[in-house]
Order: sequence, then structure tokens, then C-alpha cells
Amino acid sequence: MSASALAGTGVVAASTVHANLTAPALVQHALSRGEGRLSADGAFIALTGQHTGRSVQDKFVVDDPAVTDQVWWGKVNQKMAPEKFAGFAARVREWLGARPVLFTQDLYAGADPAHRIRVRLVTTNAWHALFARNMFIRPPVTELEGFTPDFTIVHAPEYEAEPERDGCRSSTCIALSFAAKTIVIAGTSYAGEIKKSIFTVMNWLLPERGVLPMHCSANVGKQGDVALFFGLSGTGKTTLSSDPERALIGDDEHGWSDTGVFNFEGGCYAKVIKLSKDAEPQIWDASHRFGAVLENVVADERGHLDLDDNRYTENTRSCYPIEFIPGIAPGGVAGLPKNVVMLTADAFGVLPPISKLTPAQAMYHFLSGYTARVAGTEKGLGKEPQATFSTCFGAPFLPRHPEVYGKMLAERIARDGADCWLVNTGWTGGAYGTGHRMSIQHTRALLRAALDGSLAHAEFEKDPFFGLMIPKAVPGVPAEVLNPRAAWADKAAYDRTAADLVKRFEANFESFAGAVGEDVKAVAIKAAA
Repeated sequence: MSASALAGTGVVAASTVHANLTAPALVQHALSRGEGRLSADGAFIALTGQHTGRSVQDKFVVDDPAVTDQVWWGKVNQKMAPEKFAGFAARVREWLGARPVLFTQDLYAGADPAHRIRVRLVTTNAWHALFARNMFIRPPVTELEGFTPDFTIVHAPEYEAEPERDGCRSSTCIALSFAAKTIVIAGTSYAGEIKKSIFTVMNWLLPERGVLPMHCSANVGKQGDVALFFGLSGTGKTTLSSDPERALIGDDEHGWSDTGVFNFEGGCYAKVIKLSKDAEPQIWDASHRFGAVLENVVADERGHLDLDDNRYTENTRSCYPIEFIPGIAPGGVAGLPKNVVMLTADAFGVLPPISKLTPAQAMYHFLSGYTARVAGTEKGLGKEPQATFSTCFGAPFLPRHPEVYGKMLAERIARDGADCWLVNTGWTGGAYGTGHRMSIQHTRALLRAALDGSLAHAEFEKDPFFGLMIPKAVPGVPAEVLNPRAAWADKAAYDRTAADLVKRFEANFESFAGAVGEDVKAVAIKAAA
């Protein structure tokens, strides 16, 4: 049992190995081992200690000769020498082999059988195994016999790396080798590292297969109309795709192939700080039941959750199988996209709540990947909003150059004729601290009009600062909300703030201006001459 369960991981152990346990058994082990506790509704609550988010500075890609010319090297993909990785991986495997108990899970990434990969996780904790089981696609029992992994995740959250010896920065190290088809995660208990390491792998593999990998959520309407929602954390990607009127395909990671859209995952990983039962009933219900995993969520002695309490982190999370959401798209697959929505949470309060994009503008905003973070969403931020540009709305997970993904998106929008929209879920009537957060009811009304096709035929006016086409009227949304300048009491303050954001867009464009065509350069946001 131990040998077959660990095949391909490089871990050799005579210890107990629990392979492919289901949720009840994993919860039982996690509780008996003191890994966490249950909420009043039966969800498993885990605390991740020092690391309550991804350790972006501790992520490395092995500089293998076969891939070095294709990797987007830099702050996102830091180089690790092959010999350093070999030594580091060997030490972690030896350490795992000495543990008294290990847990393994055999899972799929990719709902489309033509483009899926087989993943084997080996870890020290039952709750991390449950997280992976929730997050990825669970094969039928009949497909587990003879399961041979394409990629393995060697997960040792309690192991501490030694920077000088292991070629990393700290005691935490996430190292990915495309040549060895192995991911080693050490020194962090934050489970999101497991999820995103495989997303990085899919972002590497799929472009060569003619499939665009995307950091987006997706759903499908009753008429088979597919919508994609690109956006960084906190922009509403998970919330807005969980729509009772539409079937959820997935909340975070998808592929766009010649035949349609498919989910990479079999679960959801929702941010739940200040989660509202009224505004987000599907996510609320999924997070309040047995089988869900809650990270760094606060509960009282009886297990009643306080989702407003951020004592551990603002990045509180709920991980649950996608089946916990009612009315999901069967099999995690659907047809070609009809609408592409790019989400931003503009804390400066100057972008319109919705605007229609031309294909060239869609390419521009995809490569820009703009949002703005504020104090209360991340530690270490001051009172002023901080503009963030994450190319392709997923820079931390892109092993290839951004232009690879940008070109593929432009080709698919042109080929499949999708309408494109920019939606601001951030502030209106003023910047953060003066204005207020965009009403989710207004956002949903705008999206309904976009997705049912009616908004495409509305009358639009051009915004003078950003060149965006803003609808003049949308049912259920006040006119002063549609035009952001009209929502500000101090028009001169709006003009100054908008002009400042324009300069930020202009400065960021320099990072990719050389890799785009004249059509994209022509629509780039820039200050007036």
C-alpha cells in the first residue's frame, strides 16, 4: 500500500500512508491529530500560523536547460539551479519518509479529458489532503487503480529550508521543476500554495496545446451563453460568477480551447471576510456545512463563525467541492464564451461601473490587469489606495511571457466573437475613505444587461479620461452611478484623481508596449499631450 501510494513522489517510507481517503475519514484523522476543529455547522477550521497567504518571494522555478528560454524570468519566476533543487527535494523527501503518518491524494486538474493532467499529492496533514481533495477533480474509484501521476506535489509544511544550502530566500520554499514534473512546498501551511502551484503548471502546459489558460471564473446561462470573469483577489470574481440564474462552471481557473471552456478544478476557494448571507447566499451555505475547509476563520467556543473578525488575516478562506453550489454546469465544461468580463476594484473611484471594450481595449486591459488595494484588504497598506497592475490578471502564476497569453486571448476573442466589458466593483462617489463601495445589486443589474445581450445595443458615451464607452442608461441603475464623474460631489477632485490614475496606466503600459500591435497602442490610456 505504501509503495504504490507514494509511487512517483520520490518518498520512500515504511510508515503509515493513508491513500485517497474521503472527506469523513480525513476529517476524523485531522481532528484526532489536533490539526484543527469543527465549526458549529461541521466545516473544518484550520489555522495556518505565520503564513496566511501565498509567499510570493519564496517561489522558484528550476532553471532547467530545456525550458530556460521559454520562462518569464524575474520577480515572478525566480531561478533555482537544478543541482540546488535536486538536493532540496531529496532532503524534503527523506524528511517526509521519516514521518509516522503520511496522506496522499490522486486527483485530476482539467475537466476536459483531452487537456487534463494527473496529480499526486503527498503531505503530512489530513486537512491539507482534504483541501486538495476539495480543490481538484476527484476521479471515480475505478480510475484510481494504476493511477500514474503526470505531476507530483511533495508537501512538507513543517519542514524548514536552509537558504544558503537550498538556494532559496528563507525557511519557506515553493520550488517547481518542469523537467522533473515535481513541486516541492516547504515551510508554509497556507493551502493556497497547493492550488496555485498546479495552476502554474497548467499555465505552462496548455499554450503548447493551443489552449488558453485563464485566471478567471466562468458561468453559463440557460441559453448556453458562457461568460468569463477575469479579476484579481477582492474584485468579485467568485461572488459574481455564483449567480442563481446561471450555472457555475468554476470560480477561478479555466481553459479556453477550440471547442469551449473547461474548469481546471473541482472546487472553490472563496475569500470569506465579511461574507454576507444576503449578498452571497451560495458561498455562505457552502461554507457552513461538513466537508468545507475554513482557513484562519474565527469561531467562538461553540464553533459559531464570526466572518467579520480579521484577527488572523483579512485573507480568510473557504474551500469546498463545487458540488456544494447548486445548479453547476455538468462536468465543469461548456461552450465558447459569448462575454468576457474584466473586473477591477478601483479604490480611486474614477472608473465607470461598466464599460464596453473593443477587442484592442480588451487586450490592453488584459495585459494591464489593474485593480487598487486599500488598507483592510492587505496588511502594510496605508490610508491611500495603492494601484496594482498584475498582467493577465494573474502575473504570479504565469511561467511564460505575458504576451503569449495576451496574443492567445486576442485571437480567441476575434475568432469566437465575444463581447468584452470592463466592470468596476470598487468605489463610487469618491475615492476610498470618501466615497462608498459600489452596490453589488447595481453590479449584478449591469452584468445581467451585459450577459443577456441588451446592453450591447444601448447608447454609449465616451469617457474623456480613459477612452471607455459608458452606457447612458441601464434599467435598475441610477444615471449618476453610470458616469463616475457625476457621482462625485467635487468634480475638480474627480478630475485630479482621474488624471493621476491615467498617469499610472501610462507608466505601466511601458512594460509591455513593445510586445503589442498598433491597434492596442492606439487605445492605450495616456495623458493628454
